[in-house]
Amino acid sequence: MPDAAQDTDTALDVGLDRSWSAETPAVLDALDTSAEGLTSAEAERRLRRVGPNRLREIERRSLWDLFIEQLKSLIVLLLLAAAVVSIAFGEVIDAGAIGVVLLINTLVGFFTEWRAVRSMEALQELSDVQATVRRGGEKERISAEALVPGDVVVLSEGEVVAADLRLIEASKLQADEAALTGESVPVEKQAEAVDEDAPLAERASMVYKGTSITRGSGAGVVVASGMNTELGGISALVAGAEEEQTPLEKRLDRLGQRLVGITLGIAAVVAVVGIAAGRELRLMIETAVALAVAAIPEGLPIVATIALARGMWRMLRRNALIRRLSSVETLGATGIIFTDKTGTLTEGRMTVRRLALPGGLVDVTTGDDGATRFTRDGEPIDPEAWEPLRHAIEVAVLCNDAALDDNGEDGDGDPMEVALLALGQKAGLPRPDLIDGRPEVERDAFDRETKKMATVHDADDGVFVAIKGAPGAVLDVCTHVDGEAGPEPLDDAAREQWLQQNAALARDGLRVIALGCKRMSSTDGAVYEDVHFLGFVGLLDPPRADIEAAIDRCQEAGIQVVMVTGDQEETARHIAHAVGLVDDPDAAVVHGADLGDPDAMSGEQRRQVLEASIFARVSPEQKLRLIDLHQEQGHIVAMTGDGVNDAPALKSADIGVAMGERGTQVAQEAADMVLRDDAFPTIVAAVEQGRIIFENIRKFVVYLLSGNVGEVLAVALAAVASAPLPLLPLQILYLNMINDVFPALALGLGGGHRDVMQHPPRPSDEPILTRYHWGEIVGYGVVIAGTILGAFALAFTWLE
Repeated sequence: MPDAAQDTDTALDVGLDRSWSAETPAVLDALDTSAEGLTSAEAERRLRRVGPNRLREIERRSLWDLFIEQLKSLIVLLLLAAAVVSIAFGEVIDAGAIGVVLLINTLVGFFTEWRAVRSMEALQELSDVQATVRRGGEKERISAEALVPGDVVVLSEGEVVAADLRLIEASKLQADEAALTGESVPVEKQAEAVDEDAPLAERASMVYKGTSITRGSGAGVVVASGMNTELGGISALVAGAEEEQTPLEKRLDRLGQRLVGITLGIAAVVAVVGIAAGRELRLMIETAVALAVAAIPEGLPIVATIALARGMWRMLRRNALIRRLSSVETLGATGIIFTDKTGTLTEGRMTVRRLALPGGLVDVTTGDDGATRFTRDGEPIDPEAWEPLRHAIEVAVLCNDAALDDNGEDGDGDPMEVALLALGQKAGLPRPDLIDGRPEVERDAFDRETKKMATVHDADDGVFVAIKGAPGAVLDVCTHVDGEAGPEPLDDAAREQWLQQNAALARDGLRVIALGCKRMSSTDGAVYEDVHFLGFVGLLDPPRADIEAAIDRCQEAGIQVVMVTGDQEETARHIAHAVGLVDDPDAAVVHGADLGDPDAMSGEQRRQVLEASIFARVSPEQKLRLIDLHQEQGHIVAMTGDGVNDAPALKSADIGVAMGERGTQVAQEAADMVLRDDAFPTIVAAVEQGRIIFENIRKFVVYLLSGNVGEVLAVALAAVASAPLPLLPLQILYLNMINDVFPALALGLGGGHRDVMQHPPRPSDEPILTRYHWGEIVGYGVVIAGTILGAFALAFTWLE
């Protein structure tokens, strides 16, 4: 093999050293790649050489480990102790029976946990991280595990970096590197090389595996993957899946331990009293063993595990991927759902319906034949022939991050930008043709703070800048309006008229964006100064057909649904009324700016916020305030989100719900649940399933404990009354195995009542067993004990 090829393979195996200080061409040459990326064949060859891009392989729990795990419990130890005592007193049959019960209990627990563990492993595989790469110059979406050194990865806001990358392109790029460096503030990134001795936190030309992109866009070449990354080098990850015990399981464990402790105390007291009264020692020991065996709720841990695991799979079938097992229980107590608008309450498929231009309103409609028509004042208009319309569409298509599919309707990227590209396609102005005439030379990525983006293109007389963004943000930087007669100054009166036009479009339920442009002699000028305003584009995102019924179900279930959106007040109000969230078409909307410091709010202000159903122009920080306010009232809060800035709110909520289709990887990592279809009804279905699981667990706990209490009472009362034991250990073991475990399994897997969503959510602090349920258990226990003792007494008096 030639020396150059050897050097390349060495870089693949151990990573490219000090790539942050090398210039981009040198890095690409060392990895034998280009800015267009690797070919698919070469990427496959490298993957076979270096292996998957992941940290140390998580070791699957072996069958033997799972089997031994079943023997590490108080229940098993008590049964073993009872068996030893039985052998000591010559009760070989009893000891053998206890051994059989131990074996059956262990096998049932083993197979149950084996299925649960394998289910969790399968669910983890479903949440595979994706990355966008250039393969042969074309963008592809692949599994992050398939990345290899030399791959060129495209970065955008909200993505988790999947490997160590040397940046070759960067536009306003920032990364959150707290997971690696501890730096809490996102750091600026650049494509230019930095000093060779720069510490990790100052390597601005690098982004590292496990960090996240918080702003801007860019591209980088993979210089290290898998365990060769910085994260792999410092990782102290344990080679094994960490077992997660939910709050529910902990409460069940405590419940079982308390029951055993109480019963052992009763057994000790009964034995001491009996011995003090002169009863035979062997009989008292046998009585104590019988009480101990009767107290053990053999089915409790088994049924809890299988009920939770089964519930996760049921939710997955409804497109709700649960990332944390503890969320299964919490879902059932959800009392308020904060939901986004776009793609959750609406279809997330935007289409351009209207353009407001200096020359008038242009409607965009689709006829029965599928053809798109542009009309002004009811008259057809050719978009290529009318300059204001053609110019506006060109800017909307040029200033764009999305890509269209071959059908010209769907595409990859933000639904709004896809809709703008589709508009250009329908108008005979496809992006590839426009880019051929005006190649893009620079890009100012969308900034959530300034609410604008711009692309800079080569032009005959210098450069052309295409700008789009929020209406107010674009109007603020415009000095002229490009009309049919040419540019005209944009004074305050004209600006106010355009703002009123924006409000009118929003009242019709349209999402509005503004377009602008400017020409410069070179790329050195400021892109957001002296901009010429072109007009507004109104896009329609229709409500989902099934959303109204889902909201009705929430209201029946006592769950408050609140829309929290970054859109304008008029748009938010229109959609809220259309989906049945509010009955009044003029319902009050709380503006994000009105959400100040909760501690400074008056009682009336706090009440209005807590009762509001629509919030508009809400920032991620304001979402946190909303969550805190409702959690202070004792509500279990679910919050939806899709952007990187939503991650804090998703973590703060009791149930963070991320979008699976349009959500960023950062949001999905922060969430408890991922909606694979981005649909609000999926949240409702998951809440219903959470309620069913909790009710099922409550049912089988009441069932198990009622039988155990009845057995304990029967044996204890007989011992105190100096009567023969009505139930011997062997009989109790038989009854518990036949009457407890398998019926409890059936109760734990039930489909739930039809009216489970017709009553309010349970309080967040409500225990598994309330006083009512304890009363049920004691009542049933007394009935069972009375039946046992009555039958025993009849047998002695009538059948002797």
